[in-house]
Amino acid sequence: MDFSITDEQKALRELAKDFAKNEMIPKAEHHDHTGEYPKEILKKAFDVGLMNMHIPAEYGGAGLGVLDELIASEELFYGCSGMATAILANNLALAPVLLGADDYVMKKFIQPMTENFTLAAYAVTEPGAGSDVAGIRTTAKRVGDEYIINGSKMWITNAGHADWFFVLAKTDPNAGHKGMTGFIVDAKTPGIIIGKKEKNMGQRCSDTRGVTFEDVKVPKENMIGKEGEGFKIAMGAFDQTRPAVAIGAVGVARAALDHSIRYANTRNAFGKPISVNQGVSFMIAEMARDIEAGRLLCWQSAWLIDNGFRNTYQASIAKVFCADMAMRVTTDAVQIFGGYGFNEEYPVEKLMRDAKIFQIYEGTSQIQRVIISKFLNDGVGIETPNA
Repeated sequence: MDFSITDEQKALRELAKDFAKNEMIPKAEHHDHTGEYPKEILKKAFDVGLMNMHIPAEYGGAGLGVLDELIASEELFYGCSGMATAILANNLALAPVLLGADDYVMKKFIQPMTENFTLAAYAVTEPGAGSDVAGIRTTAKRVGDEYIINGSKMWITNAGHADWFFVLAKTDPNAGHKGMTGFIVDAKTPGIIIGKKEKNMGQRCSDTRGVTFEDVKVPKENMIGKEGEGFKIAMGAFDQTRPAVAIGAVGVARAALDHSIRYANTRNAFGKPISVNQGVSFMIAEMARDIEAGRLLCWQSAWLIDNGFRNTYQASIAKVFCADMAMRVTTDAVQIFGGYGFNEEYPVEKLMRDAKIFQIYEGTSQIQRVIISKFLNDGVGIETPNA
């Protein structure tokens, strides 16, 4: 067992850390207050190699693993959660494509992403189907050499700026989850209607919108995998993306911890820094404890998938623990700041708002508990990879 990271991973972490410090943190407050999409920052992230990290080397990419992404992502989310979500949303859209696409799709849509700044969006969630993915209503009907897509998606990150969408639709409405198929849909295709930018509690500069498809024609060559494999591919993608979302919560919590330590060491009450009071010092100690535990859970789930093991159980544990932990840590940070923590002039209220979404997107904390419980009830959850 080895918890060390390679020199390449250390360099990647430093790259992401410097990018967060120099490009994200100075502009985070502006983008949070205005909701302005940080497109120029995303372009800089692309230029330095912090986007599309999983594209295989044979298609011009870096071919990095999930653990590599986690090491960089923690630093980006430390810098600004909204910006980091926008930067890393491509990875979510790419995940099912990399799992199921053929060479034609890879060369037409994916290889160009290594050469030109491109944004993609994962369009699965619908107004009436979030956690219940099998409940989607969007349809894709085969007509000759095309599929005609009709339906509506909701809460789609990067939707207003995407060059293409990964869309999950029902090709056989009567076959349940086995009747779903995934497609890449060019954003310029006629019939795509992009909704208004949603005004969300946190991650305000992340572009989240509804997307409507009205008789959108997609060539059959744009299918990801085979007909009926869409649900399996989309769920398989979560095994890769949930650890990355979980580490985002670690980054947000770590920022809250650092702010809390600095404030507690400079804020005096009753003639001494509040950091020497057990009520405050124990809160900070518990923050650090849970951040360390969360990071290790994320790294474990990433190591498993990178080494060819199924990590669904561990990814769900990492996701639910880190999401709930970030909400708790940021709430405690506001408490340590007292009245100042409740004010927009200080950074922790933003972190608390940003933290909430981790309990909702990429599978709610309740859904993660359902997944974990199912594994345990089936008697396979606690097995080690080599058992």
